[in-house]
Amino acid sequence: MDGAAITINVMTLAVCHTMGVAVDLPTAIILSILATLAACGASGVAGGSLLLIPMACSLFGIGNDIAMQAVAVGFIIGVIQDSVETALNSSSDVMFTATAEFHDRLKRGESFEIK
Repeated sequence: MDGAAITINVMTLAVCHTMGVAVDLPTAIILSILATLAACGASGVAGGSLLLIPMACSLFGIGNDIAMQAVAVGFIIGVIQDSVETALNSSSDVMFTATAEFHDRLKRGESFEIK
């Protein structure tokens, strides 16, 4: 889910920059929350993160015609984008699994060393 959320954020902010739309910090935070929630439903759907870009662009008043051009760019760079998104998802899964394991060890009173 992390990879999809970042893909939605980066592609939407790239469209905003290209269109000359100023993005302030509170709106960027709202975009991040919106993208994270949307990414929860995009897991396992081929191109799901790209298809959520128009939803995120609507937050900035960018029309669907321009947003779909960003989706087209996403499909063009799809092999690289999907590989990076999958790598990010896998690495965050490892981090959360390790965190749960360390928490479980602490609850049992075991000591461990992080190398």
